[in-house]
Formats: sequence, structure tokens, C-alpha cells
Amino acid sequence: MTLRARIVDALSGVTNPRTGHTVIEAAMIRDLALTDSGKVRLTFLLGAQDPASLVREVRQTIERVEGVTEVRVDVKDPSQAQRPAGGAPTPAANPRALPVMEPPRAAPGPQRPAPPAPVAYPNLGRIIAISSGKGGVGKSTVATNVAVSLARSGARVGLMDADIYGPNVPRMMGINEPPPVENDRIIPLEAHGVKLMSIGFMVERDAPAIWRGPIIMKVITQFLRDVLWGQLDYFLVDMPPGTGDAQLSLVQATQVHGAVIVTTPQEVAIGDALRGGRMFERVGVPLLGIVENMSFFACPHCGKPSPLFGSGGGARLAQELGVPLLGEIPLYPNVLQGGDTGRPIVVSEPESQAARALAGTAAQLREVLDKHGAAIAT
Repeated sequence: MTLRARIVDALSGVTNPRTGHTVIEAAMIRDLALTDSGKVRLTFLLGAQDPASLVREVRQTIERVEGVTEVRVDVKDPSQAQRPAGGAPTPAANPRALPVMEPPRAAPGPQRPAPPAPVAYPNLGRIIAISSGKGGVGKSTVATNVAVSLARSGARVGLMDADIYGPNVPRMMGINEPPPVENDRIIPLEAHGVKLMSIGFMVERDAPAIWRGPIIMKVITQFLRDVLWGQLDYFLVDMPPGTGDAQLSLVQATQVHGAVIVTTPQEVAIGDALRGGRMFERVGVPLLGIVENMSFFACPHCGKPSPLFGSGGGARLAQELGVPLLGEIPLYPNVLQGGDTGRPIVVSEPESQAARALAGTAAQLREVLDKHGAAIAT
């Protein structure tokens, strides 16, 4: 039996629980390509209602096939794949016959419908996007520590990791396992009093997310709609850096009550953060404030602060955007260590200067949200 035949035979045992059909019968596998050295690449068509865990199952199934040395799975929305003239794709007549690297053929199609109106999720409480203009500024660190601080103050908090390309919440919160499913609803995992959901729980740690906008929209929508979050007071969304598909997808999927921009003091980061803030303004999401991370390094011997990345950038950005500066977080090595070991600094060293600054940021955010809610009510 050839390697291709062994792969197809193995995939014939992978069933989509939503439809009851195997991934071969449902023609979810496309563009299967092999090399003589055993490298495998394929396209996997994942629909909006399909569980994201199927991606991991397909990858692991192929990896177990004798002769396979490497697997790459490119995930696409079924709408991106060519459909037969009659409309929706149909199951393959011969489940073992897979198309091999067919070049895309342009075909005229109907105009795309307008995006649906945002759906309200009142059980999620106040939905807050934690965003940044560029990577490496500590956005996920701020998001996790603020979420834990809010939970430790008695609030019911959920944290959704919308950083599809680089999900860090599982590691930073010290939990990484597939979430349970009951009656087709996903049960969020919980750590440090915060309910959690991340694509990192469903894919391999080293699996690259080579996904276009439609798939990102479907993942975010599924995390909002199909996860049993329960009744929350605050729902924080850790966004990927920049102003791309995930930000627009979240705004289109639900009513976002506000956004927090995380930056570092240097001008390069401030410029990117300014563009991120303007993006939220343009799509009608209120800016709640700025958090300046790595504001200074406090010498462990003398306590003297050293502004390694400049100073005052966060305050200038807040002034330009007309929003409050919610916090200035010092550069403290144990914050990094806590993120790597799954113990946020507000848990591991609550009396440290960095932990107090992050807890103060959470308190400031809560106060701004209360004022913002009162202003809307009046």
C-alpha cells in the first residue's frame, strides 16, 4: 500500500461529530501533497459549525502513519474552496480519491452578503478588548494579570484569547488541555478564578495558524456563542497585535464596550499604539485608557528607577487620544518568570511593585467602566 493510500485509510477513521461523516466522506481534505521523504501537506476545510479540535485530530492521525516525517495542515473556510456548479460541496463519490495540488480556477460568483449585525451577549457582562499596536509590549501579560486582579476583587471574569496566531494565555495561566464538551457546548477551563478559552487549547503548541480572515471570524464567533461562559461581570479579550482581521471580527461579532491599548514608552511603540487606538475609534469602540508597560526598571539594590525605554510615552499617547493613563507597569524580571510558569505576578508576588501596579490598573479600569456605564445610562 502506498503512503498516500495509508494516509487516506487512516483519515477514513476521523469523523466530524457535527455531521457524523468522516473527513474523507465530507470532502474536508483537499490538495493532499507528498514528498519522497515523507513530508505531507494538505488543506483542511473547517466550517463555522465544525469543532476546531478536528484540526488537531487530523494532524495527529497523519503523524501516526508509517512513513510520514512531517505534516503541515492549512486550514481554510469551505467558502474559499471551489464549489460545484450546483452550490454547496457534496461528499466525494469515492472517499479515497483526493485532489492533488490543483491550481485554483477563477469562477464568477455572487456578491458577498453584508456582514451580520453584532450579536449581544448580555451574560458576558462588559466586553473589553485588550489590544496593542505592535507585538512584544506585554499585552498578554497585562490582560492575564488584570483579569486575575478583577477576579480576586470578587468579580466574575472571563478571558478569551483571540490571538489566533500566537496564543499565550494557556502558558501564562498555567493550564493547557482540551476543554470538555457537553451537549455541543464547550466548557471553559478555569485558572486563578478566571474562566478561559483559547485556540491554544485545541491545537498543537508548535502548529502554525495559517488562517485567513473568514476562519478567524468563525473561531471568534464560536468562542462567543458556543462556550458556556455562564454569567460574567467582565469579559476580557486578548487581541493579537496590530489592526487586522481579529479586531474587525470581534467588533462585527458582538458589541464591544471598550478597548484598552497597551504600549511601551518608546516612540516607535507609541506610533503603532496610536494607530491601534484610532482604529477602535473608527469602528465605534470607546477607548477606555492606555497602559504603559515596562515603564522603568527598578534597581533591586538601590530601588532607583531607570527608564530603559524612555519615559512619558504612555502619558503623551493618553493625552493625544483623550483617555486616561490606567497604569505604568515597571519592568520586573519575575513578571516574565511568572508568565512562563503559569503564575501571574499578582498571584505569585502580590506585594511586589509590579503586582501593585497591575492591580491598580485593574481598579482604574473598573472605575472607568463604571463611569462610562453611568454616562450611557444618563
